[in-house]
Amino acid sequence: MAEAREPRLRAIIVDDDVMALRRLRDLLGAHPDIEIVRECGDGIAAVEAIRATPADIVFLDVQMPGLDGFQVVAAVGAAQMPPVVFTSAYAEFAVRAFEAYALDYILKPFDDERFEAALGRVRPRLAAIAPAADAGLDARLLALVEHLRAPATARYPEAIAVKAGAQYVVVRVADVDWIEADGNYSKLYVQKRPRLLAKSLVTLEKDVLDPERFVRVHRSAIVNVAKIIAVEPHFHGEVVLVLYDGTHVDCSRRHRKHLEERLYFTT
Repeated sequence: MAEAREPRLRAIIVDDDVMALRRLRDLLGAHPDIEIVRECGDGIAAVEAIRATPADIVFLDVQMPGLDGFQVVAAVGAAQMPPVVFTSAYAEFAVRAFEAYALDYILKPFDDERFEAALGRVRPRLAAIAPAADAGLDARLLALVEHLRAPATARYPEAIAVKAGAQYVVVRVADVDWIEADGNYSKLYVQKRPRLLAKSLVTLEKDVLDPERFVRVHRSAIVNVAKIIAVEPHFHGEVVLVLYDGTHVDCSRRHRKHLEERLYFTT
């Protein structure tokens, strides 16, 4: 008589960072009872995969272009979502949001201990004999999405984990002097030292940076207002911003109105 085989758990992993996807794949590979049925690199693909592919668990990145992790939940519908383990590079943001709603999460960069702890928490919900063990999951997911949608409760990360070789370097957002566009990437400058970030300037402006602290001054530049120490007139209504470290950043006439919303100019 053939030996009974344990049922395999079907997992979908979602992350726009190829290295993070690879790391999740390796971590899950240590669990023979878990099968990765789909891998997605953006939110739109994730919605399609979750709708089309039966899955027992989804590892879902919070920050992604197009649709972020919370928008994926909203698009699929909280009641239709399998159990979710959120992943995030932004520690303070993740801990506050996820723990408030009793949701599972893993912070980047992933390590074995952190991953095993999260998987250990979620496994009881995956038992086929207890489908009602997490009956409140859909309500918690919906509450989190609605909470984060509310303008009055908008939150921005306190730090950014920047990929640097085999690890991530954590940069406090308050320490960033300015950010320069570099194609589909961006360069964060802290004390004149650039760090390349695999996110566009548009994505950073929309999803990461607090508009009360950072201002778009050029199609290729965003500046931390607190770092400006002088404004020098330039040609045709443009100005040049002088930062505390001596860096000069052009402010175009088109974006000068944004600057004037953050700085009060006396006559």
